[in-house]
Amino acid sequence: MKKVCFCTTVSLTMKAFVVPTAKYLHEKCGWDVTLICSEDEKFAKTLPSYIHYIPVKMARGIDYSAPKTIKKLKKIFKEEKFDMVQYSTPNMSLCASIAAKRAKIPVRLYCQWGLRYVGFSGFTRIVFKCIEKFVCKLSTDIRAQSFKNMQFGIDEKLYKKEKVGLVGIGGTIGVDTSEYDIEKKKEFSEEIKNKLSIDKNDFIFGFSGRLSKDKGTFELLSAYKNIAEKYDGIKLLIVGPGDTERKETKELLRWAKASDKVIFTGLVETTDMKKYYSAMDILVHPTYREGFGMVIQEAGALAVPVITTRIPGASEVMEENISCLLAEPKDYKSLEEKMVYILRNPEKCKTLGQNAYIRTKKYFDRPIMLSNQLEDYKKLTGET
Repeated sequence: MKKVCFCTTVSLTMKAFVVPTAKYLHEKCGWDVTLICSEDEKFAKTLPSYIHYIPVKMARGIDYSAPKTIKKLKKIFKEEKFDMVQYSTPNMSLCASIAAKRAKIPVRLYCQWGLRYVGFSGFTRIVFKCIEKFVCKLSTDIRAQSFKNMQFGIDEKLYKKEKVGLVGIGGTIGVDTSEYDIEKKKEFSEEIKNKLSIDKNDFIFGFSGRLSKDKGTFELLSAYKNIAEKYDGIKLLIVGPGDTERKETKELLRWAKASDKVIFTGLVETTDMKKYYSAMDILVHPTYREGFGMVIQEAGALAVPVITTRIPGASEVMEENISCLLAEPKDYKSLEEKMVYILRNPEKCKTLGQNAYIRTKKYFDRPIMLSNQLEDYKKLTGET
């Protein structure tokens, strides 16, 4: 029986991307699994008794308590004698990689779920790139989220190609298609449209995520504003919280909040996301940077096509012109062109959605992704 530990900064990441893996490893192989993240009593109560949970205080962003965190993690790692420690998210990855190295953990797996420094510039970018290289150096193995992100890391000299790999064709745990049940799509859609007073004949452009610069908020609102001035019978459904600093974007947000063609839901329960995707005719995802794109997989599970950007990660989930459309990043004119095209070509929209569903079932269905992870862990820990 192998003894493994998974570390993230906060419980939200753990719940979304790690807990299904932890349960799978125990149920399939009887592995002893420990989770470490910031303290969250509510999260702890959701875990089955066979999963160990050790809270370690850690803040997001700049965290001056890092030395204490490293010391505590090292003590835990030495006492528990894990066969493998996996870490992800910026702060935890830095602290856990140092602690695991000092504790002489044999397999130190860094899951590179996005590159934080890519969104920075100047001196800040240099500093955070150095931190990224340091974490990679301390790790025995690295798992990128997509082929292009992996190649980017190699080109940036973050690691040598012998150290990095992919699980399947990319991604993390995939999407649970038993929960994202396409047979209930119509029911889900009607529920949300009734709730939000959306006409059943309206064409719905959807967005899921935080309204931030890196998610392409400026491009999304700029493109849609131009379209809304020319077309009737359309809506933009924005599912997620707001968080933007750009002056131009704030002005667009004021327009959007005053418009009857834009609907803001705010943050919704994760368990309800399948219902909101079902109400969308197409998901618009104009991101600047992406590990792989969980929202794209979730939309695909419900045959909702996607317009995303031609960047590593996001552009690799689906296939261009087969199961998605690609716009140029940071280019609202390119995004507007794709949105207008899909509005004028409903049959193409339907075909893209059907193909997205087929691709999701083939590559990103959760049982497939978890099986891929298990085989990878076995190789890393020497069980095969």
